Amino acid sequence: MHITQLNRECLLHLFSFLDKNSRKSLAKTCHKLLEVFQDPLLWSLLHFHSPAELKKDNFLLGPALKYLSICWYSERVKVCNIEDWMKNNFQKDFCNRHENTVNDFLLEVCNRCPNLLSLTLSGCSHVTDDCILLLLKNCPNLKTLKLENCVRITDQTLEAVTLYGGSLQTLHVDFCRNITQTGLERVREKCPSVMLRAERSANMIPDNKPEKKLMLEKASRQWVQL
Repeated sequence: MHITQLNRECLLHLFSFLDKNSRKSLAKTCHKLLEVFQDPLLWSLLHFHSPAELKKDNFLLGPALKYLSICWYSERVKVCNIEDWMKNNFQKDFCNRHENTVNDFLLEVCNRCPNLLSLTLSGCSHVTDDCILLLLKNCPNLKTLKLENCVRITDQTLEAVTLYGGSLQTLHVDFCRNITQTGLERVREKCPSVMLRAERSANMIPDNKPEKKLMLEKASRQWVQL
C-alpha cells in the first residue's frame, strides 16, 4: 500500500510525528502530500530553536496555532544581552539582524494567529514591550506567557498584562533584568488569579546609560566621603 492511498486523517496523523523539515520534504513529493502539509490542523504547535529557523518556509502560521515557543540557547545570546551602548559595530549589526527577524515574526503572529493560547520566549533578547503589548491585544485568548532572559522586557509589559491579559493564567518573567519589584507587585494586585513567577528578575542589575552610571558612582563616592 502506497502512502498516498491513506486517507486524510491518517496522513495528518503521520505528519504529526515529523519535524518541520521532514514535513516540508515529504510535501514536495506529490500534490496530495502538499495539501496535507498545508492543512491548518497540522500547525497547532510550533517550536523554534533559533531566530534563523523563523525565516524558513517549512511551517505555516494561521488561526489554528495554539502553542508557540522560541527558545534560543546559544553562546550568541550573551552578545545580544550586552547593553546596547557597550556593543561594538560588529555586535550591533549582528543584533540588528536578529531583532528584525524576531520582531517581524511576532508581528506576523499578531496578524495571523488570534487563537494563540501559549507563548514561550527564551533568550529572545530583542523582544520589546511593544511586541508583547501587540500580542496581548491581538491574542485575547492567551493563557500562558513565559518570558525568560528577555532583557528588553520592562514593567511596561507587566502593565500591559494588567490591561489586556484578561485570559492570562500563567505569567513567567524569569531573568528579565529590567523588571522591578514594583511592577511585579502591581500585577499581583491587579491580577490576583494569575500564577506569577519572576525568578531573579527584580534582583538583577538593570540597564543604565553611561551618564546614569557615572552619576550613581559619583553619588556613591560622595556618600562614602560623608
